[in-house]
Amino acid sequence: MTDIKRLEAGPRMSQAVIHGGLIWLSGQVGAPGESVTAQTKAILAGIDKLLAEAGSDKSRLLQTTIWLASMDDFAEMNAVWDAWIDPANPPTRACGESKLATPDYKVEIIVVAAQ
Repeated sequence: MTDIKRLEAGPRMSQAVIHGGLIWLSGQVGAPGESVTAQTKAILAGIDKLLAEAGSDKSRLLQTTIWLASMDDFAEMNAVWDAWIDPANPPTRACGESKLATPDYKVEIIVVAAQ
């Protein structure tokens, strides 16, 4: 299994796994209790960082899953997303409402990218 690389691996999970030219990121969250805007900005900065560590960037995103604690926050999250995303290379995307790990988390984003 030497062809599998794990980034920021801990006892429970890795922040990213690279295999076969693909990069899977774990669910990224921002600082608990911050606004949807602040959490989304922090999440996207974390995604940029992990993708760079894996030898990629947001132009190579393939799929994104976004979980919101409340769909009432859809427009606020999208305002940050739309300013960040590479408009020439948008990934597929799903967005839904879900109870997150704690009530302090408002947004969680999961991505798959090409290396």
